[in-house]
Amino acid sequence: MNDNLPVKPVMEPSPIKKARFYFIYENRNFYELVDKTKRGLEIKDKFTDEQTGIESVRGMIYDLEGRGHRVTIRWLYPKSRYNLNYVIEDAEKMEKRYREIREMTCPDDI
Repeated sequence: MNDNLPVKPVMEPSPIKKARFYFIYENRNFYELVDKTKRGLEIKDKFTDEQTGIESVRGMIYDLEGRGHRVTIRWLYPKSRYNLNYVIEDAEKMEKRYREIREMTCPDDI
């Protein structure tokens, strides 16, 4: 192997919409809503809701007693069933919820 060959950096896709607590990416078959507060969590499983068709990628967080809780890291919305506006509505609900929590817990940081 030749160590002198240039290495092409892997380009991350740019989000089509972003806010303080989320990113939305567009892929060929789905829209991906990523919860920024869950970045870095190890993926534990994937779950597809049979009624909605939305796939959830979940990780694990632990409380102070050491109990694990499964939390969704990202949601995959199939383009065949959902448009971008629907995904943005869900993302804005999440954004609002996190802002309310932040106002209660960190009022001086706002």
